[in-house]
Amino acid sequence: MKKKILLIVAAALMLNSCDDLFEPAKENFKDVEQMHDDAAYAQGFLLRAYSNIPGYYNNSEYATDDAVINQKNDSYLTMATGGWTSRLWTAIDEWSRSFGTIQYLNLFLENVDQVKWAEDPVKAQLLARRTKGEAYGLRGMFYYYLLRAHAGYSENGELLGVPILPEYLTVNSQLNLPRASFQACVEQIYSDLEKAEELLPLEYEDVSEVPASYQDITQDASKYNNAVGKKFRQLFNGLIARTYRARAALLAASPAFQDASNMVSWADAADAAAAVLNYNGGLSGLAADGVEYYSKDVVESLKDGINPKEIIWRENVSNSEAANSQEANNFPPSLNGNGNMNPSQNLVDAFPMENGYPISDITKSGYVETNPYNKRDPRLAKYIIYNGSLAGVSNTPIYTGRNSGTDDGINVKEQKSTRTGYYMKKRLRMDVNRAIGSVTNQQHYIPRIRYTEMYLAYAEAANEAWGPTEDNGHGYSAYDVIKAIRKRAGVGGESDPYLENVCKGSKDKMRELIRNERRLELCFEGFRFWDLRRWKEDLNETVWGIDWGKDGSTFTKFEVEKRDYEDYMYYCPIPNSEVLKFSNLAQNRGWK
Repeated sequence: MKKKILLIVAAALMLNSCDDLFEPAKENFKDVEQMHDDAAYAQGFLLRAYSNIPGYYNNSEYATDDAVINQKNDSYLTMATGGWTSRLWTAIDEWSRSFGTIQYLNLFLENVDQVKWAEDPVKAQLLARRTKGEAYGLRGMFYYYLLRAHAGYSENGELLGVPILPEYLTVNSQLNLPRASFQACVEQIYSDLEKAEELLPLEYEDVSEVPASYQDITQDASKYNNAVGKKFRQLFNGLIARTYRARAALLAASPAFQDASNMVSWADAADAAAAVLNYNGGLSGLAADGVEYYSKDVVESLKDGINPKEIIWRENVSNSEAANSQEANNFPPSLNGNGNMNPSQNLVDAFPMENGYPISDITKSGYVETNPYNKRDPRLAKYIIYNGSLAGVSNTPIYTGRNSGTDDGINVKEQKSTRTGYYMKKRLRMDVNRAIGSVTNQQHYIPRIRYTEMYLAYAEAANEAWGPTEDNGHGYSAYDVIKAIRKRAGVGGESDPYLENVCKGSKDKMRELIRNERRLELCFEGFRFWDLRRWKEDLNETVWGIDWGKDGSTFTKFEVEKRDYEDYMYYCPIPNSEVLKFSNLAQNRGWK
């Protein structure tokens, strides 16, 4: 009997989250053999995988000490305040989406060499190689997201990953698969990414001479460009494979996964990140405009699929209403937004002074509590709207005090006003006009991987492996990277005395600084939730806010929201529905 598979009708179609783990959604069915004669149909399997890539701006900050949301029924709010169970589906659950996508990729890989990609045999070979490389890379990527979301210790103390699907599974296959070891999952990710890097160019560009790795297929540059050239920018490439290896290695080397069965070291993670940084020219490659990668100047300079210098991978540029949903969801209500993302006082306090000292060092930082936003790290004003900030197309002053007399004040307008006294500014374009009757949309793109993330990954791993100033032959140390990032941000002045005198000679102090720089540079980009867990830091920091008086000269700090996590919640659960269906699936310790 012929196997039946899903008809891919559009790249935007998503897997049904209610589908069984090992079974693609039931819609319109075609025979698998049709893939062999229909290249567009075969390509649809990759399009499905691309459409299922987890969103970069996932707003998981709502479940951390960095922010709260002003919507009452948000699943992150439920998670953070004591309602998280293995039965609660949240956006951090990767089980159904990722395994469903891996199923499609497995089926594609089993058939890719039989697809008639083109009449020209050279072009057919090039397309087969490229699409196979994409499939391996995407599969490794989805295993990474599964491992990040669902790895953990079982009740018997074994560090486990997720089931590894060896092939496309049908209803006749053994579906009751156990979870593989964490180490086996890391090795699976590495293997897939290595195959992708072997098969794909590091970046898709038109060439005048065919790269050596492709010359066994053709030496005709025009044929190469037609199948592997610049028009394929933003597809999975060899450089993206390197970044996911670095992400996987950093995850595996982190404190939450330190175990005798896990062979990944901090040096492995540093070396993996260095492979990305070296391609970018080392320290000299750090983008000068990377702090505001989402700004008008950056976005409107893009064309022909080219990335900004800060970006390794991104989604397409768009000026649609959906692309402008960031402003609709997060502008203050006076700018006709819903004010969803409310940064915490905790996060605001993490920004140092302009001279580089943390505000807790009153003597050296120069911090004045009654004028708390003066002479602060310039990133604070770029990323967060605070009381008195100017925002929007008309540079409207935003007053956030409870008694400010505006809709922007704390809890003034239900599920639209801030709960903390702050609004998010990062990710947003201030030239978007949300005024009723005169809405003006602007161009946006959403990143998937930023170079700054890779620089920070290297700094973290290199400091743990070799200390602040050792470079192990790479030509730059953790200290060098952090110095460059802070200098770009406008922090520390010419000498950065806090870095030089306090952190440079201490691995522990450098660790604190690196983690804080990561918090600031990557805020509101979906990292904090996972970083707190892999570092095994306190998940239950109470979220604080600030209420300014009407005259703007006095304020009160107040408790906004308590966090209520159990210790076992450093590791996310296997969905209860899957544990009930498959007896060989061990649940992570503590989850019921």
